[in-house]
Amino acid sequence: MTGAPILSVAQMRTAEQALFDSGIAPYALRQRAGEGAAEVIWRVGHKRDTLVLCGPGNNGGDGFVIARALRELGVPVRVAALGESRTESSLQARTDWGGPIEDFAGAEPATQIVDAVFGIGLMRGLAPEVARPLARLVEAAQHSYAIDVPSGVESDAAVALTKLPVFTHCLSLGAWKPAHVLMPARSMAAQHWLVDIGVIAPDDAAHVLARPQLQAPAADAHKYRRGLVAVVAGEMPGAASLSAESSARSGAGYVRLLSDRETGTGSHAIVRSKPLDFSRARAALVGPGLGRNDAAWDRLSATLSSGIPVVADADALWLFAEKGFGDLPRPVIATPHDGEFDHLFGDDAGNKIDCTRSAAARTGIVVVHKGPDTVIAAPDGRCAVAPSASSWLSTAGTGDVLAGLCAGRLAVSGDPFAAACEAVWLHGETARRAGAAFVADDFVAHIPAALASAL
Repeated sequence: MTGAPILSVAQMRTAEQALFDSGIAPYALRQRAGEGAAEVIWRVGHKRDTLVLCGPGNNGGDGFVIARALRELGVPVRVAALGESRTESSLQARTDWGGPIEDFAGAEPATQIVDAVFGIGLMRGLAPEVARPLARLVEAAQHSYAIDVPSGVESDAAVALTKLPVFTHCLSLGAWKPAHVLMPARSMAAQHWLVDIGVIAPDDAAHVLARPQLQAPAADAHKYRRGLVAVVAGEMPGAASLSAESSARSGAGYVRLLSDRETGTGSHAIVRSKPLDFSRARAALVGPGLGRNDAAWDRLSATLSSGIPVVADADALWLFAEKGFGDLPRPVIATPHDGEFDHLFGDDAGNKIDCTRSAAARTGIVVVHKGPDTVIAAPDGRCAVAPSASSWLSTAGTGDVLAGLCAGRLAVSGDPFAAACEAVWLHGETARRAGAAFVADDFVAHIPAALASAL
């Protein structure tokens, strides 16, 4: 999934039209999509008996092509249709199928079910006479394949308009859609596959976050050249200490933890300082455990006024939401979770990709909108969505670790968007390596191996 573009319905339609304008016939594109999907189904299910459910539109046309292609591969395949086909290419696909067509409502189960009833253009929930038999057949199947998106899902909003069982596979045609990368729709399929049909994504498309290409320090590197990170602590210094630990393993050469309170045990390589000393720092992190009182605001203001790039997280975001940015410099990276995002930026229209891009453009900040579907957006419109990460990340302190990684990578590269993308990828890979039931303190120890895997 990594690195591939994510297209809205409108962008996908435009990309398809570009193929038609280049001389590719609509039915030829339908064949390319259906045969590509059939290849995936064949690879997964081989010759298991299969029922293909076809709707009246182009998604149903894909279904008829899939059925014909599977039959040619020797798969025992049946087709059930929801009414008559209504588009030229779906009519042609139905004719080329040429086999028997069963009634949709009364179709008997099969080992494999292919849902080609409705595609990415659906804007309303399924009627009960469609939803009930579809759910019954999906529940009865060992393997279930949704073509493009499960029927009943609004692709751009990434929400289910109708409650259906989880599919074993979702086969996206041409490009990923928001429903494949954003919650809650992403959770409606256990696996997602991309079927290439030759579309060219627009330059402004969002992309799935790819593994970064990190570099080892130069042969003549020293701790300052590798980058110094200043981590500002506050009322709860343990959170900032955890961030400092992750920064120290991010590739930066030096971490200074600025706290006027006892921070407890930690790595001896991390320098403790009571004064807010930003000398020689290339990046600062403020927010984890900072507090929300006047003293916290003073520390936040001093950090932003230091003249170095700042990552803002946690309490810093709460303070900004309550007090505004005023005349202070803006942080270069902000790392809100959903609640912090709404408090700070407001509830914009659109899906998580749209909202995050809008917030970044309005404020001039790289925004890391955290969650099970983390979205990273830059003010210039660049946008990446992280692949699904371990659900074990839903534990206290892992956000502090991510903020520390952002600051560390920012100190290394000086590029806020690249640093944010690198940090989010490292965070997910570290969680994969950490396994199950970790706490954030254990989690930090796996960062070096995750980083090494991206060199």
